[in-house]
Amino acid sequence: MTNSITTQAGSVGRQAHQSEWLDHAARIGLVAYGLVHLVLAWLAVQLALGDNEGSADSQGAVQQLAEQPFGEALVWAVGIGMFLLALWQALEALFGYRQEQGFTRVRKRVTAAGKAVVYVVIGVSAVRAATGPSSSQKDGTDSTTAKIMGWPGGQAIVVVVGLVIIGMGAYLVHRAWTEKFAKHINAEGKTGETGKAYLWFGKAGYTAKGVTFGVVGALFLYAGLTHDPKKSGGLDQALHKVLQQPFGPFLLVVIALGLACYGLFCFARARHFND
Repeated sequence: MTNSITTQAGSVGRQAHQSEWLDHAARIGLVAYGLVHLVLAWLAVQLALGDNEGSADSQGAVQQLAEQPFGEALVWAVGIGMFLLALWQALEALFGYRQEQGFTRVRKRVTAAGKAVVYVVIGVSAVRAATGPSSSQKDGTDSTTAKIMGWPGGQAIVVVVGLVIIGMGAYLVHRAWTEKFAKHINAEGKTGETGKAYLWFGKAGYTAKGVTFGVVGALFLYAGLTHDPKKSGGLDQALHKVLQQPFGPFLLVVIALGLACYGLFCFARARHFND
């Protein structure tokens, strides 16, 4: 009986993974994800200009949207889009990449599962912003890191997390300059001057995301090595750290432009979907 239910569930999941409606769901989600990155870019520019009120991360971006005219509708749209993206990546994690073999298939499925979690987190933030007053969670990363450091071997775990995030950032930069991201756009989207623009959006966007991942990873690594959880942080703290460097405001604006380019690439990917 249990095996029969599992088999039926697997069959339904595979059919859903191959269905046309999932492509449409992914396109909607990519538009929402692009919008989040455009707002993130705006928050980063505001931070460079001296406005520290908003949180320059996905939660802050969602909250910024909620404060605009028709903000509640926009936030609900983002939330739905994020959950659709999460569903797409969850199905990819369970049934995707069947043409791959061995470790490559496992790696891609694990990556898809990780993306699904990220999209769910942003979607939940959107629902919270749409249904009630915001609550500050600026100390969330610090407290989580402190809890991990309290575990046996916790300091080493934080160091490993930092190294993994740095590795992810390096991989994103590698994807940018080898143009591996281009496979996500169909042939029509790569042709002509528009196609060249899309590729440059992708290069700039993946590079900017890689740099921000690298800074976040460095914060975790430093926190682990110094046993100081307050040194860790997410995107918002990473951008503040960039701001503190020589030519910080200029560097932050450059990163903001890159994040905006990633948002535009998400729109291009939604239009010329190839997954």
